Amino acid sequence: MGVVDLESKDYGPEYLEHDVRAGEVSDDADPIHETTKRGLKSRHAQMIALGGTIGTGLFVGSGATLARGGPAFILIAYSLITFFVLGIVTAITEVAAYLPVAGGTMSYYGHRYVSSSLGFAMGWLYWYSLGVLVPYEITAGGLVIDYWESPVNIAIWITIFILVIVGLNFLPVKYYGETEFWFASLKVFMIIGLLILSFILFWGGGPSRQRLGFHYWMDPGATNSWLVPGSAGALVAFLSVTILSAFPFAFAPELLVVTGGEMVSPRRNLPTAAKRYFYRLIFFYIGSVLAIGVICPYNDPALTSGEAGAKASPFVIGIKNAGIDGLDHVINAVIVTSAWSSGNSFLYISSRSLYSLAVAGNAPAMFKKCTKGGVPYMAVGCSSLFTALAYLNVGNSGSEVFTWFVNLTNTSSFISWTCCCIIYLRFRKACRVQGMTDLPYHSLMQPWSSYISMVAFTILCLINGFDVFFPGRFSASTFLTAYVGIPVFFALYFGHRIYHRHDRWAHRPEEIDLHTGVREIIEGETPAPVKDTWWKKIKYVIE
Repeated sequence: MGVVDLESKDYGPEYLEHDVRAGEVSDDADPIHETTKRGLKSRHAQMIALGGTIGTGLFVGSGATLARGGPAFILIAYSLITFFVLGIVTAITEVAAYLPVAGGTMSYYGHRYVSSSLGFAMGWLYWYSLGVLVPYEITAGGLVIDYWESPVNIAIWITIFILVIVGLNFLPVKYYGETEFWFASLKVFMIIGLLILSFILFWGGGPSRQRLGFHYWMDPGATNSWLVPGSAGALVAFLSVTILSAFPFAFAPELLVVTGGEMVSPRRNLPTAAKRYFYRLIFFYIGSVLAIGVICPYNDPALTSGEAGAKASPFVIGIKNAGIDGLDHVINAVIVTSAWSSGNSFLYISSRSLYSLAVAGNAPAMFKKCTKGGVPYMAVGCSSLFTALAYLNVGNSGSEVFTWFVNLTNTSSFISWTCCCIIYLRFRKACRVQGMTDLPYHSLMQPWSSYISMVAFTILCLINGFDVFFPGRFSASTFLTAYVGIPVFFALYFGHRIYHRHDRWAHRPEEIDLHTGVREIIEGETPAPVKDTWWKKIKYVIE
């Protein structure tokens, strides 16, 4: 396994600049600008991976999904998406854990292991898609607050959300990690509490003493039909539910990679987070939809009434149907913090995507400027401009804006996950060709799960807005938001490809650089803490 001769490769100066600066592997990488810092502790990374992107999609949006297809379809759909997303998580962790560069995103690895055009297109895809998700969560948070029939205009709440989210992202990453740790903890504890309560109601432990069991699976039924009657309507409902079920997972795997770039000892901590991801997906996502299918009938009118916040949450509807009062206010308060937390995470990833683009030379150089605390303040400021879209909610129907954002981000996440599979497969091929076997992480699911996930998400991307083609349902706005991500991505890719038409379509496996920066990353690793007593384990969690 020899050292790759960078000068002999056809990458060009732009690639080499990106490799050195993003990886922080040279003393003369960039003496003018500060760089991002490794300020995230292991507990930060663990909790961010666990609950950083759990937002209103799971707590509130799952209600509309349940109404669309019934408890059986939403359970099957979430199980399928969980399997496909797990394939993405294991793939990108194998890639990122090998070389967890500071400020790195999957677009960096696309640039390094596939082609500069793929890295360029993915980088801008992340920036605008994640930027749009920030006002989505802010909009949802404003609607949630309206549950209390607040006399304060929603524009005031939106402004408060924006100021807090943007303010937190201008602080050093250790403060982002600390706030996300506690935000995510609230979400995790609430889900655990709701699952326990659902289990109690299942066995008839509620005030009415009615044993729910799987009663709602029989009446009104386990499945629903949509748009057309009969078995064809059931198939249409299942396809729609599967598409909608992907939204709560949007960009969650990518968050793991981005935090790896600013994590202490990432080659050790990143695989640990990934190995536990499977259990989190099973417990929190699949467990949640199983619970709402038990406690809430899919034909409850409150699910599709368009009401704000907890009024449309299937958890709250089920709890109220069981005769439990007062708990809805607690749930609504945590949903507000979950929207806050998710918006915070999405702005973090969006700004790091822009920073990574600037370091690569694919965005203006001013966006790679960092404070001494490692905050890319110009990238954060530019990405924060997306938050102004939240004010659309002041003059338009909140549910309509909600639908626009869901469709747009669903398409983008499908594109991203498909590209992640391509990156992993090229990385794996380069490792095989160059005889690289010293990897800090590898999953037995690979490479077959990458092939399966790539095909699945490609299909879901193409059918994302299939219902607009039914008679009488075509809408130009719905069609555009459902599919605009596809032409935008290809315009970015082929535009860059035409400009760099003399470059190869993909780097040759034997020429892909698997060495530069690895030694410096390994030298920066610290030994795993010794946890041979119970108090050391507690100290490890809370420090």
